[in-house]
Amino acid sequence: MISETQVQQAKAYRSDFPVLSATVHGKDYVYIDNGATTQKPHSVIDTMTDFYTNTYATVHRGVYHHSAEATDRCDAVRKQVAQFIGAAHSDEIIFTKGTTEAINLVASCYGRNLLPEGKGILITAMEHHANLVPWQMLCAQQGIPFRVCPIDDNGTLDMTAFSALMTSEIGFVAVGHVSNALGTVNPVKDIVKLAHAQGAKVLLDGAQAVAHTAVNVQDLDCDFYCFSGHKLYGPTGIGVLYGKRELLTFMPPYQFGGDMIESVSFEKTTFAKAPAKFEAGTPPIVETLGLGAAISYIQKVGFDFISNYENELLILATKELKEKFPEARIIGESPNKAAVLSFVFPDIHPHDAGSILDSEGIAVRVGHHCAQPVMKRYNVPATIRATFSFYNTPEDVSRLMAGLQVVKDLML
Repeated sequence: MISETQVQQAKAYRSDFPVLSATVHGKDYVYIDNGATTQKPHSVIDTMTDFYTNTYATVHRGVYHHSAEATDRCDAVRKQVAQFIGAAHSDEIIFTKGTTEAINLVASCYGRNLLPEGKGILITAMEHHANLVPWQMLCAQQGIPFRVCPIDDNGTLDMTAFSALMTSEIGFVAVGHVSNALGTVNPVKDIVKLAHAQGAKVLLDGAQAVAHTAVNVQDLDCDFYCFSGHKLYGPTGIGVLYGKRELLTFMPPYQFGGDMIESVSFEKTTFAKAPAKFEAGTPPIVETLGLGAAISYIQKVGFDFISNYENELLILATKELKEKFPEARIIGESPNKAAVLSFVFPDIHPHDAGSILDSEGIAVRVGHHCAQPVMKRYNVPATIRATFSFYNTPEDVSRLMAGLQVVKDLML
């Protein structure tokens, strides 16, 4: 049950996000597409604007004051990220453009160079395309096994099947911490243990996890972990790849140029150590500072409130949907879920529903959510997906239900 105190806290945090006070089509804005991207608080916007306005300079390139300051601030964010996800060393944190680039980096640098010969890849049937296609391509190019662990009707990973698939033929496992299409929270710690028992390495796609629950990569013991800044109340164009130091040491570079070099001659080029080795070119300086501000904001809110409150919103929205629209089919009802509510109506295409909801000032995601195999598994072309944040309120849930009634009245 959501308490009045929780609602007041949520409203206070909501006021930190300027776009949430907007109107759309003459109606107060209800934003429940947080699984796609999150809105940005004043502190993130102000940090980035202030840097552009008052102290902008590139990093690692100059001895003048603003350049040195920018370098120090970006280095501090790297340490902050390491602390945020429980990494042992800040040099295990690589800045990328986002989760997708991080996964592709590992597929290229580890998969094509360090994966034991003949060993295959194991993923799950609920993966986002970004954590499916790079591994599928790698397996096709290398001629190695590509295995997929099934999910049940509720959207829960079949761990019996996973254990059976996790044989000595598998050298690498790539799994989403939380499913973007279903909301399923996978038992990633158990997955890592099973994989390591067979000598396989593990990458966890944390894009849908880090904004909603505390993550400690040392406790999980994963080999790689990645996430995007824009799903963490930070800017686009910045993401994080965590990798264990001993793996990053032996992985070759992903791209070439800029500060990733140690020395260059026409005869030979040597490369810097990680993380610089994987960060060719001028980095996303302003976005890095924005990410740091976003993490500071999240830590101020605290995961005790975030996790508990978002779960209560999910329970409320699920209950309301089932009571008011018993004909709706929820896609993904795993017992362990994040605040993701995906559903369909008979005889109403999700795209039509999304357009009508927009006319009511309500932003949801409709489509296959970059998870076409998931849609095929449940025999639907797409779903309506509402994803909640700590700045959403029970009133947003009520608005969603009222909007769905408008959809039903217009379409049926």
